[in-house]
Formats: sequence, structure tokens, C-alpha cells
Amino acid sequence: MSRASNSHAWSSLSLGDAILAFAMCEQIKDEFRGAHAEAGLPLDMAVFTRLETGNVHCSVTAYFTPGCSELAARLGAVPCPAPARIGLELLAGVPMCWNVVFAPR
Repeated sequence: MSRASNSHAWSSLSLGDAILAFAMCEQIKDEFRGAHAEAGLPLDMAVFTRLETGNVHCSVTAYFTPGCSELAARLGAVPCPAPARIGLELLAGVPMCWNVVFAPR
């Protein structure tokens, strides 16, 4: 599994139940668009999500790259290690960000 560099500068935010997380995902995407454009559209700025399965229900966690630290803080995300790439989905950012954010070391 590939890990991103500077693994402790990532942030995560629990979005709760997978069915109810849609509204928060839309808010993140909306806020990301403005922040990404204002920053000059950097490739290392992205938000990923992962569906976490539990015993009773599924929940969604959003992972903000280090380039999204201001947005992450504004939304209440907390610092975390870099997530494993497996199982992540790109919520906001450009598709080429995968190669930048998860570049082999």
C-alpha cells in the first residue's frame, strides 16, 4: 500500500452514516471548488472519502490532503496519518492528484 508523504499533515472528518453523508459531501465539494481555485488549482490539494463498514451500518470518512489544511480546519477535521490508498474515492480535486498525492517514495 502506498502512503502519501508528510503523513501526519492529513486531516479526517467523520461524515456519519453513509445514507446521510451526501449533504456534507456536497458542502465539502462546494467549499473545495473555491479554495482550490483561490490556491491556483494545485494537484496536491484533494479530498478523498472512504466507506467504513461496521457491525450495524456503514459510515463515510473524508480525508483532506495536507494542501487542504485550511479547508479541513474550517470544517472541523482533525489531524490524522495519511490513509492507505486502497478503498479511497476522490471526492474533490483533479484526477491527476492521485499520482501526486500517492507518489511512490
